[in-house]
Amino acid sequence: MKLPEIPEFPLPTWMNKGEPLTLAHSSHRYWEKVYSWLTWPLQQIDVDTCAEPLLNLLAYQRNITRFKGEPVSLFRLRVKHAFINAQDSGERAGFERIFKRLGVGDVKTLERQLQHDWDVILLRINDTQLSENNALMMQLVRQYGRTCRRYFFQVINTTTARLTAGTFDGHYRYHTAEATVRKDTIWLTASLQAGHYGLSVEHYTLQADEA
Repeated sequence: MKLPEIPEFPLPTWMNKGEPLTLAHSSHRYWEKVYSWLTWPLQQIDVDTCAEPLLNLLAYQRNITRFKGEPVSLFRLRVKHAFINAQDSGERAGFERIFKRLGVGDVKTLERQLQHDWDVILLRINDTQLSENNALMMQLVRQYGRTCRRYFFQVINTTTARLTAGTFDGHYRYHTAEATVRKDTIWLTASLQAGHYGLSVEHYTLQADEA
């Protein structure tokens, strides 16, 4: 919740110096303090600005349990998105949105893969996501995963490879000759077929995940 700030009141030119200016600054700081006292109750119902004890109360109301070692910033984010995450739970696209919403990044969900049992759901991630968000992802699977399903993490890393592609084409050249022998006469016919050869080489940068 973003509350409006107290505006500045510029003084006239003939008062914008000396003691009147000092008095204006002091008054502005005083009313800022009073404003913070008046708006404190409103800040306590906002997940982003409330005190940590009240944050725990909001988390309890929204069925969010803080796991061991979870930073306060992440805990606030989970409490803030508790309602929309609960709506997205159990849905394939919604489950992917939960991970992205909480800062894990893009996670792909794969179901009914031939090499696994029917109840296995694969979560395709990379090494960075697994190492930095291991505890968070385990908590999300427990809370928002489907009932009677097993979740496996499939780690796939992308890399950049260089591919050189080339084409080679050419035409051939040949000679033909034909001779007809008749009495007292020899007819000779010859033809020449020209040819052409070409070579082309191009360099491409291939992303491994596009292969």
